[in-house]
Amino acid sequence: MGHADVLPRDEHNERLLDNVHPADWVSPEPRGRYNMVVIGGGTAGLVTAAASAGLGARVALVERALLGGDCLNYGCVPSKAILRAARAAADARGAGEFGVRVDGEVRVDFAAVMQRMRRLRASISRHDSAERFGGLGVDVYLGEARFASEDAVEVDGRRLTFRRACIATGARASAPPIRGLADAGYLTNETVFSLTELPRRLAVIGAGPIGCELAQAFARFGSQVLQFEALPRILIKDDLEAAEIVRSRLVEDGVDLHVDAKVAGVERAPGGKRVRVQLPDGERSFDVDEILVAVGRAPNVGSLNLEAAGVEYDKRKGVKVDDRLRTTNSRVFAAGDICTPFQFTHTADFMARIVIKNALFMGRGRMSDLVIPWATYTDPELAHVGLYPEEAERRGIETETLVQRFADVDRAVLDGDEEGFAKVYVGKKGRIVGATVLARHAGDLIGELSLAMTAGVRLGSVANAIHPYPTQAEAIRKLGDAYNKTRLTPRVQWLMEKWFKWTR
Repeated sequence: MGHADVLPRDEHNERLLDNVHPADWVSPEPRGRYNMVVIGGGTAGLVTAAASAGLGARVALVERALLGGDCLNYGCVPSKAILRAARAAADARGAGEFGVRVDGEVRVDFAAVMQRMRRLRASISRHDSAERFGGLGVDVYLGEARFASEDAVEVDGRRLTFRRACIATGARASAPPIRGLADAGYLTNETVFSLTELPRRLAVIGAGPIGCELAQAFARFGSQVLQFEALPRILIKDDLEAAEIVRSRLVEDGVDLHVDAKVAGVERAPGGKRVRVQLPDGERSFDVDEILVAVGRAPNVGSLNLEAAGVEYDKRKGVKVDDRLRTTNSRVFAAGDICTPFQFTHTADFMARIVIKNALFMGRGRMSDLVIPWATYTDPELAHVGLYPEEAERRGIETETLVQRFADVDRAVLDGDEEGFAKVYVGKKGRIVGATVLARHAGDLIGELSLAMTAGVRLGSVANAIHPYPTQAEAIRKLGDAYNKTRLTPRVQWLMEKWFKWTR
C-alpha cells in the first residue's frame, strides 16, 4: 500500500501524509558509512532508528510508503479508534441495565466515526513523522531500498554503506486463492479504514483476531455481518473456553457466524457481490455489499534484492534469523513482522531493542528470552501470555490451572462484567508458566502477569501485593491467594491444629 492510497483525501489524511510521507521531503545526501541503516519505518524500524541515533550512532532510515507502518496507518491505531466507537454504541443500547434510559433508537453516524478515527490518527502520527526523526539526527530517505552488496543499499540512486543494517519491512495483508475474489473486489485491514459509508451487508472471511474485532464492530455499527471461518472454531490459537464466550458475544451482537465454512468462490451480483460457501450441510450463497478478507499475511521481501546481500529468506515465512536476530549475513539483522510469527507491535518494539544491543554493542540478547503477551480486542477482550497447559505438557512441564471467575470479583459484578475469567497455569513452586484473561480490559490486566513472568515473581508472591479495592485487577491477587491455599496440605493443617491446641 503506497501513500497515494490513503483515502479519503480530507484535512486529517492530508495532515497524516504531511507527517509520514511529506510530498516535499528531500532525502539527504549520504554521510559516509552508517553505523546502522534501517529498512522499513514501522514500529521495529522506528525504534531501532531512534534508539541508535539517541546513543550517538550515525543512522539512516529508509521507508518506501508511510512512516509508522501497519500500526499507525492501518492497524492498531485506526482499529482501536473504531472499536471504541462500536463499544460506545453497544453501551448506549445496554444502558437500561444500569437504570439509564435512552429514548429512541441508538443510531451510529458511521461517517463521523471514521472522521474521528482519521483525526486521532493524524494527531498521533506526529510521533512517527519524518520531521521528528530528522530532528533526532536520523537521515530519513523516502524511497525504495534495494541491497547492492553485503554492506550497502541503494535508494533512488543514492548508495548507503553500512556497518550494520536492520531489515524491518514488515508484512502485508494477503488474500487466499478464492475463485473470483480479485475480480469482485475486497477489503483488507489496509483498505477498510478508507470507508466513509457503512456497508449494509458485510462478509468477513476469517475468524482470527482481526476478523473477530472488525466483525463485532461493524455489527454494532448496524451492518448485517456474515463471518466465515474454515476451521472448526474461532480464535484457534486461544483458550477454547474463552473463544467460545467471544463467539457467543459476537452472535449476541448480531454476527451471523459460520465455522467449518470454506469460501468456494465469489462473483459479482446485482447491487453487490455473491459469496459461495461450502458448509457442513452443503453449499450456500450469500449476497453482500462488501467483503473483508481477514486471513493471511505475506512478508515484504520481494523488492529488497536480498540475494545481493547474502540474506536467506522464505516468501511465506520471511527473513531467516537466529535467536539473536542475525540473518545469514553477519552485518544484517532483522526485526518485526518480517521475521517472526508473533506479529504484534509490542513484539516488534522489543525485537528492535535486541537488535540495538546485539548489532551495535556485541550483546547477546535473545528472542527466546522475551515473554510475549497478546490481546484480541473484542468485547470482552481475550489476552494471553506464556504457554498453555498442552504446550507445557509437550515440553515436559507439569502445570496446575487456577481459575478466578469475574462473577466472584466485586468490581466486575458492579460493572456488569461478570462474564469472564482469569486463568493462571502454574508450574513447580508457584512459577507462572502462562496465563489467559477474558475480560473487558483483559489487555490491561495481562500486563501484571507478564511482568511477574519476566521478573520471575511466583504466583504466591503476587498475593502479597496490595491491590486497590474494588478493581477488576483483584482477580489476579485472588489467584495468588488461591495458590497459597493449595500449599495448606493435610500435614500442614495437622501441624496447625497441634499448634493452636498447644497455644489455647
